[in-house]
Amino acid sequence: MRIIFMGTPQFAVPALATLIASAHEVVAVYSQPPRPAGRGMKLTESPVHQLASHHRIAVFTPERLKSPETQAEFAAHNADIAVVAAYGLLLPKAILGTPRLGCINIHPSDLPRWRGAAPIQRAIMAGDTSTACCIMQMEEGLDTGPVLARAPFAIPNTVTAGELHDAMARLGAELLITTLEELEEGSTRATSQSSAGITYAAKISKADQIIDWSQPASSILNQIRGLSPVPGGLTRFSGEVLKVFSAEVSTGNPAKPPGMTLDNHLLINTGEGSALRILELQRPDRNRQKALDFLQGFAITEGNTAEPL
Repeated sequence: MRIIFMGTPQFAVPALATLIASAHEVVAVYSQPPRPAGRGMKLTESPVHQLASHHRIAVFTPERLKSPETQAEFAAHNADIAVVAAYGLLLPKAILGTPRLGCINIHPSDLPRWRGAAPIQRAIMAGDTSTACCIMQMEEGLDTGPVLARAPFAIPNTVTAGELHDAMARLGAELLITTLEELEEGSTRATSQSSAGITYAAKISKADQIIDWSQPASSILNQIRGLSPVPGGLTRFSGEVLKVFSAEVSTGNPAKPPGMTLDNHLLINTGEGSALRILELQRPDRNRQKALDFLQGFAITEGNTAEPL
């Protein structure tokens, strides 16, 4: 098939790489325009853009898809289908209806749970024990289209958002190829999404990062896992804002207030008789560190209490 691929971040790279290696023809790639990145804030092409350029595939980076000129350019590729993976722009009706088989999307959640921008992070932060990768026929609504294929995935209780991201990217690439084969054969069976169990995965905000030490340690651990490796959980001790990336649950002291350290090694009292030991963290403008290394240069002793952010 003649395929237009639309994606931007690293999540979309395995799917594009798999398509390039397949018998299908990627006739064009659409990605977000280059953005400032790094210490020098140099304009940098997206990971998808870089991979496409390496394989000499034409890359298009419109700011929007609503102009007649952009839509005519899209139609001129004469594609059978468009494959979308974390592209970053909403597709208007004119674009959705242009390819012969429409547009399909790789979405890393068990739809209709966690429609929206941050399904991987939200699933972990909510303590979900399972998810799925779905291939969805796209409609104008936000992740509302019928599901063409679904691959379930158990979420280990130690996995971070970064690790689940990579696993779901690989799973999505594998599922994409089998879905395209079924579409070619006409054997795909679309399943409408249930009206029950709909949840929305809002973009992660700074408020989502702030650790509330009155919560049970297990809930805080899920929050930290869902925010690792970026942007990290946030707390403050001794006037310093700290990013937290890794921790483990322990037994707390009900006689001590939440947020108080119970020893000299970052064991912090939490809610419901539990505690959390921070294992990996970062000070502003410093490198990420193991807690033992961090404490050699920044002491947080027993009896310290987390300060408001």
